[in-house]
Amino acid sequence: MKRKQPSLAFCLFMDALGMLNYVVPVLGEFTDIAWAPISAFIFFLTFGSWKGTLFNFAEEILPGVDFIPTFTIMWFMQRKQKQAGVSTPIRIG
Repeated sequence: MKRKQPSLAFCLFMDALGMLNYVVPVLGEFTDIAWAPISAFIFFLTFGSWKGTLFNFAEEILPGVDFIPTFTIMWFMQRKQKQAGVSTPIRIG
């Protein structure tokens, strides 16, 4: 089954949502405990990549690395692949 590519706006929104923990500096890192599995689940549903999902989970759960825009990076990777004429979606795993 071919996946429809998510919009760039959706990916930017998801990355911004993941960075919201910086609003409350100390308490924010504890919110990652709840947010990391939710973000990883949404990432998997969106892109279908296990390795990408594990990277997204690690990026969200580890303190201090929430600035990495995993959803947006994957969006650009898939777009580049589509422009190159590759018919199968990127599987990082």
